[in-house]
Amino acid sequence: MTDTASSAPPGPGSSGPGLSHVRDDGSAHMVDVTGKTSTRRVARAQAILRTRPDVVAQIADGSLPKGEALGTARIAGIMAAKQTSNLIPLCHPLPIGSVTVDFETEGPGVEAGSVRILTAVSTRGVTGVEMEALTAASVAALTLYDMIKAVDKLAVIEGIQVLAKQGGKSGDWVRDGADTEGIA
Repeated sequence: MTDTASSAPPGPGSSGPGLSHVRDDGSAHMVDVTGKTSTRRVARAQAILRTRPDVVAQIADGSLPKGEALGTARIAGIMAAKQTSNLIPLCHPLPIGSVTVDFETEGPGVEAGSVRILTAVSTRGVTGVEMEALTAASVAALTLYDMIKAVDKLAVIEGIQVLAKQGGKSGDWVRDGADTEGIA
């Protein structure tokens, strides 16, 4: 059976009043961004790894059985941001200008026994980098989990969310209560 609706190019108003990547008939499509103006865009995101305080100490001092976790997770997060369009089906490939992945193990907003993963992604393009920032935070958190699972099988990843964005038609915003200090 051939789905002719999904192979037809989207026309004006094809996305309807709802989601921009869903046509009036309910089929998904990649949004046409060719008419949009290229601007600087930045997104900041986070993920939280909850474990035990002794495990956080091992993460911080590099004494985990699998080795130095923070550097490994940082590289994994950067690599993931660059691969986002290969992982998320309707995500546009973007010329990533920069990716930062940072970690907080103490301080305001970080509970004992937690690691806060903070990411920032920037580009000059026609669509935002929220998905790239979320992917970087998620994969960095998954990498930390992989590095600690031998010492804490009960660790949890949570709080994956966009904290702030800059640029684009919808403008700049910061999530209520979000602490974005220290995020590049």
